[in-house]
Amino acid sequence: MQRISIRITGKVQGVSFRKYTQSKALELGLTGFVENQSNNAVYLEAQGNPEALQILLQWTYKGSPLSVVNKVEPLELPPISNESGFEIRKNKP
Repeated sequence: MQRISIRITGKVQGVSFRKYTQSKALELGLTGFVENQSNNAVYLEAQGNPEALQILLQWTYKGSPLSVVNKVEPLELPPISNESGFEIRKNKP
């Protein structure tokens, strides 16, 4: 079990990036969350099988159909116990 965070910048808000991320994460059996940030970036944390996390990471370089990804910044995090589902969180202030 591994956990990563990914910060994605570019045209990633207002293009259903969070919804597509949630769908991909659930398809891969990952847990975690995705949220918009006030600086127009998208931030996510995902946890699960290392191979599934790598697929999600690679997916973020393209993102949703209307997104234009400029930068992807992954970071390994310690796993969290008792997490379930993959949620879309409300926008950060």
